[in-house]
Amino acid sequence: MFTINKNAKTTSIALIAVGLIALILGFATDSDRAWSSLLFNNYFFLGISVFGIFFVAMQYVSEAGWSIVLKRVPEAIISFLPITGLIMLIIMVAGSMHWNHIYHWMEEGIMTKGSENYDKIIAGKEAYLNTAFFISRTVIYLLGWIYFGRKLKQISLEEDKHGGVSYHNKSVKTSAWFMVFFAVTSAMASWDWIMSIDAHWFSTLFGWYVFAEWSAIGFTTVLLLTLYLKRNGYLNDVNESHIHDLGKWVFAFSLVWTYMWFSQFMLYWYSNIPEEVAYFTARLEVPNYKFLFWFSMAINFLFPIILLMSRDAKRNNGRLIFVSIIILIGHWLNAYLLVEPGTMNHHGGGHIGFTEIGMGLGFAGLFIYVVLNSLSKSPLEAKNHPFLDESKHLHT
Repeated sequence: MFTINKNAKTTSIALIAVGLIALILGFATDSDRAWSSLLFNNYFFLGISVFGIFFVAMQYVSEAGWSIVLKRVPEAIISFLPITGLIMLIIMVAGSMHWNHIYHWMEEGIMTKGSENYDKIIAGKEAYLNTAFFISRTVIYLLGWIYFGRKLKQISLEEDKHGGVSYHNKSVKTSAWFMVFFAVTSAMASWDWIMSIDAHWFSTLFGWYVFAEWSAIGFTTVLLLTLYLKRNGYLNDVNESHIHDLGKWVFAFSLVWTYMWFSQFMLYWYSNIPEEVAYFTARLEVPNYKFLFWFSMAINFLFPIILLMSRDAKRNNGRLIFVSIIILIGHWLNAYLLVEPGTMNHHGGGHIGFTEIGMGLGFAGLFIYVVLNSLSKSPLEAKNHPFLDESKHLHT
């Protein structure tokens, strides 16, 4: 059984304290900035959390055996989803009550002809962008993901106790249904929570773009937690081949994200239609945003492709930890750029300060505490999984 050591517990509590201070000071000094910071930080960690379900489900539907010895890691990551889900719902409800102004389309009179706030383009999207439907969709996404996450974890723990192929078959069926549900809801959630901030703009690639980001940071987090556990004397059956496979996934989805980023940017830049490029000009005409726009893309692409290209690099734990931390920072900056220009440009945005960084550290601390606590509640070995022996003897 895993036990949380004193250093990890102290560090996580300290980070949570920093986050609470940033949250309180943020709302006391600039509530608009605090709400925006809360949204993008929560979006980032919610993506990691829901990816935990996707990782587990993907292994089942593909009948993969390589990952079974580290299966408890993504299962533990799922435990953070109810927290991020609740925070996301609070942000949405607060917007509908005009406590925050993240979503321009929620402003009073914006869809009412004759109102000084009337916007013909946004009014044309009223069938989809209306508060009741918006909140209802958010509830459906979150409840569905939480249900599937808990169901898969419950079946896994029952399999530990009783054994038998029937539990594996249940997991495969549950995973297949989740994949269908996730394919639809992950894309719609990205449209609702992020793309609708810039309500005049749309991208048919946006759902894939967000999925690629969640996958990149999700695989990176699984890799870091696996290396942490192994370094502390746990997961003894995890060998170089498992680490190598995780490294390949991190490398692959870093390239997939870059492809989505470039495809989305290049197509709009090339066509140069004013209403389409407005999204990018908001990020390229403010000097601080412009730097972060290119910087986040560069580190999310260049660090993985330069430092993780070779086979040996994906088996070098020190290099993997370094690149993984860089990737998480790079995608955290990208999450900032997805939200802040659409919510804070009228405030002269483009500055990352204690509010943004402090909340990010707070989320990180809470994530560490919740996930490590979840790991301590069940055995780290999925002992009755039918593919366990195959996983233990993996060599690539």
